[in-house]
Amino acid sequence: MKTQNQITKIRNLILMGMFIFLVFTGLNLSADNNDEKKSIKIALLLDTSNSMDGLIEQAKSQLWTIVNELAKASCEGERPELQIALYEYGNDWLSAREGYIRQVIYLTKDLDLVSQKLFELRTNGGSEFCGQVINTSLDQLDWNNSNDDLKLIFIAGNEPFTQGGVNFHDACYRAKNKGVVVNTIFCGDFREGVQTSWKKGADITGGEYMSINQDCKTVYISSPYDDRIAKLNTRLNDTYVSYGRLGREKKQNQARQDANAGSISKVNAVKRSVSKASHVYKNESWDLVDAAEQEDFEIAKVKEEALPAAMKGMSDKEKVQYVDTKKKEREQIQKEIIELNKKREAYVKKQQTENASETALDDAMLKAIKTQAKSKNFKFEK
Repeated sequence: MKTQNQITKIRNLILMGMFIFLVFTGLNLSADNNDEKKSIKIALLLDTSNSMDGLIEQAKSQLWTIVNELAKASCEGERPELQIALYEYGNDWLSAREGYIRQVIYLTKDLDLVSQKLFELRTNGGSEFCGQVINTSLDQLDWNNSNDDLKLIFIAGNEPFTQGGVNFHDACYRAKNKGVVVNTIFCGDFREGVQTSWKKGADITGGEYMSINQDCKTVYISSPYDDRIAKLNTRLNDTYVSYGRLGREKKQNQARQDANAGSISKVNAVKRSVSKASHVYKNESWDLVDAAEQEDFEIAKVKEEALPAAMKGMSDKEKVQYVDTKKKEREQIQKEIIELNKKREAYVKKQQTENASETALDDAMLKAIKTQAKSKNFKFEK
């Protein structure tokens, strides 16, 4: 039989082991939580009724301006992940049963997809139910429970905020309880937007109420650096190594969105190139260079038929070397684009007049984002 001293020693050893286990587990859990990447989640709810053609044009022409500013965000030394969702509402082509509302894109990091879907939007007269589209976005999107993420809704339109069967008060209080800030953008006179409850909707969640002229045209200022950035963009595209079932289609879409940006203006295409040089433009689902940066990715596990023609028949070592070469090429090109863009921005700033201009969609959104980002300790490079 064991003596009382032996039993005490065994019990103490067990307790010590449990203590060490709990401490170690706790440290690991803490590390896992710290590893979670902070996010900026933005749902853009656009009125696509007949009078909103100008709003859609602004969204298409200013996407890359907004993305480039968001790429400058950081929090405690980390760069947040950017996710954008898109809804359209108030369009007679949409289902009446669904409240004339359609989720165009879920929250996604795929910025080419965001651009593609914006260019596919078409306007048509309809009933604009603001409370219902806010409610729908809260139901359908993955906002998660993190208090560290910046979670924002931007709803833009020009009819009373009170329309529809869902009370906007209920929808906005629900957003507030989820930690989602609702920002309202009235397309028209500021005072009319206040009178039709657009300001009330924003006030409930601590969001911004803004008014814009949806028909004002985006002003572009060319610079001596634009041609060089455009040439670098062509080289940048060559560093993308498509793979998998959707690889070829996604790479083609990358080129299509370059063309879409260029169809707005040459400067807009340059701004897209700058976005592609930033950390927010990632395509690990179809590009081997981005995929190789993921911890759980092994190029040896990619099936031969999923590889691009240039890599077929390569050994695993040759595949790694090929992708690494493309990565280094990309990093050098991106670095050069970023440096040229700093000079471009300084040049453009000098060319801009000091006269106040009409508020446009990008101005309204960025003002609200930067104000609300402070509460989450986000900072923006100047």
